[in-house]
Amino acid sequence: MFLIVAKVFWVMAQPLSASLLLMILGLLLLWAGRRWPASIAAVLGVLVLVVSSFTTVGTLLIRPLEERFERPAWPENVGAIIMLGGASNGPISAARQISEFNLAGDRFAETLRLAQLYPEAKIVVSGGMAVLMDGGEAEAETARRFFLDQGINQDRLVLESAARNTEENAELTKSLLVGIKGPMLLVTSAFHMPRSMGLFRKAGIAVLPWPTDYRSSGLEGLGVDVTNPVENLMTMTTAIREWVGLAVYHWTGKIDEMFPGP
Repeated sequence: MFLIVAKVFWVMAQPLSASLLLMILGLLLLWAGRRWPASIAAVLGVLVLVVSSFTTVGTLLIRPLEERFERPAWPENVGAIIMLGGASNGPISAARQISEFNLAGDRFAETLRLAQLYPEAKIVVSGGMAVLMDGGEAEAETARRFFLDQGINQDRLVLESAARNTEENAELTKSLLVGIKGPMLLVTSAFHMPRSMGLFRKAGIAVLPWPTDYRSSGLEGLGVDVTNPVENLMTMTTAIREWVGLAVYHWTGKIDEMFPGP
């Protein structure tokens, strides 16, 4: 139930939805004859949309998340490469029997690169289907298809296909890592790494962070950006979701720190 509530809440609270709801509220208030509150709601709705789409605020919000963990020095050997789900499109992958990625597809690319550099390492993929997803396939199945197509031996793959969020990634992966010797690398998007590290630490799993899929260069300043409104909106949405996730996970005791660090 918590997962469903969290997903539904986020669908309603993300910037685009919040902007639309404020504008609808404005129309309802106007219909009710409350012109001044209606004007405030409408202006707030437009402001949320403009700031999210036509400024660099989203990039500035996501940068601290991405810079929290750096990649360590190259280990001499690696026991396991753990890739967290959230990088594929399940319905398209299942329908077309291919491996279709979303914006976080760098997770697959980086995991493949590491798998080639450390040929003895196990490749652990944790990813089921999103709570609100209709149809499709577990990300672990998409990953199996992808890595086999890339020439990775089936014996190296350790797949966990039930996890629906990052907390379950850590919980359900723990038993699969028993007996693996050597350092374990955790591969996920850079903005997602603080929450992931906090959850894996809480679960008692020692991993080395290996961030990928960066959404900022680290050089951006506050300003207007009218050239990439859709990308700006997506970055803002991702950043807010991750900060809210950190706060909720800390508040509910799922992670020990509000902002896990090295």
